[in-house]
Amino acid sequence: MTYQHRALTILGATGSIGASTLDVAQRLGIPLHALTAHRKVDELAALARTHRPALAVIGDAALVPRLRELLVGSGVAAAGPEALDTAASAPEVGAVMTAIVGAAGLKPTLAAVRAGKRVCVSNKEPLVMAGGLIMAEARAHGAAILPVDSEHSAIFQCLEGHAADEVAELVLTASGGPLRTVRDLGAVTREQALAHPTWAMGPKITIDSATLMNKALEVIEARWLFGIEVDRIRVLLHPQSVVHSMVSYRDGSLMAQLGKPDMRTPIQYALTWPRHEAGPVDAPDFARLGSLTFEDPDRRRFPSIDLAYHAARLGGLAPAVMNPANEVAVAAFLAGRARFLDIFATVERALGQLANTPEPSLEQIVAADAETRARYA
Repeated sequence: MTYQHRALTILGATGSIGASTLDVAQRLGIPLHALTAHRKVDELAALARTHRPALAVIGDAALVPRLRELLVGSGVAAAGPEALDTAASAPEVGAVMTAIVGAAGLKPTLAAVRAGKRVCVSNKEPLVMAGGLIMAEARAHGAAILPVDSEHSAIFQCLEGHAADEVAELVLTASGGPLRTVRDLGAVTREQALAHPTWAMGPKITIDSATLMNKALEVIEARWLFGIEVDRIRVLLHPQSVVHSMVSYRDGSLMAQLGKPDMRTPIQYALTWPRHEAGPVDAPDFARLGSLTFEDPDRRRFPSIDLAYHAARLGGLAPAVMNPANEVAVAAFLAGRARFLDIFATVERALGQLANTPEPSLEQIVAADAETRARYA
């Protein structure tokens, strides 16, 4: 069927989430308003020629002439970084997929929220950095925040129809990444850290999975999405990635959402909520699954989770400092300028040197992000 939906904007269309979203949108018959990218101009142009959105936006203004050259005669407009907000908030847009890696997605995400859109959140950094602000703006402007991370989508589905005071605990599952059984993390190479056993993702999020920082950031994201204090959010390793997350209720019931490890499932639910439409992914066959295993993470070897709890309890600017410290440390590791364990050390040092502000403004959050990047790059 053609899903009745106003046009869709995909912020960060050239990544893996963008590709999966385009596949889902095409299957559902959802029209495209805008596709955006930061610097991958050739890839963006190819997507625009194939999918024919009304607008293609390249974040790096210096690449606008190249994009216009590639799209000449296509009828697709091109613009610079200031157009990201417009692409996210245009009147004809019904839903926005936020898939920009890192803090760069914060401002266009807020633009979509303030325009009252259905905001499908794939990049966790905006909610980590400014979760209180984003959720307050969503309430004020009637925006719907729909999680796309498989774990948060699972919790969202398990919570539907239930009040927050019924919940005992949220349980975020994690694959454990490529280094779960590696004992000597000091000798980990770039290639080892990028060899994820379950998910095909971009390099930054794959390294975050290897450090468990991805799960750490998800703890802070869940705190804002679901209004649950971090002390009631637990992380559990589940290497098979079939149980995407769980909710434990006060009466002893435990609800879980299961599915194959394919991002098109949570993407589609964010776009079609509250309906579960027919999709491209079959349900797991329990007769063929074999065993499902669970274990607590080794928080001594992987201190990211404890750092996230610490940042969440500090509040204020702490998550807005933790996130960029991790980003620059991951970039240094990927570039060969730092060791794997330096990622943890950089985040810990940044939080230790924090000059906090209890209820920061957007300007203070953006400034803290920029200062942290400059200090630890």
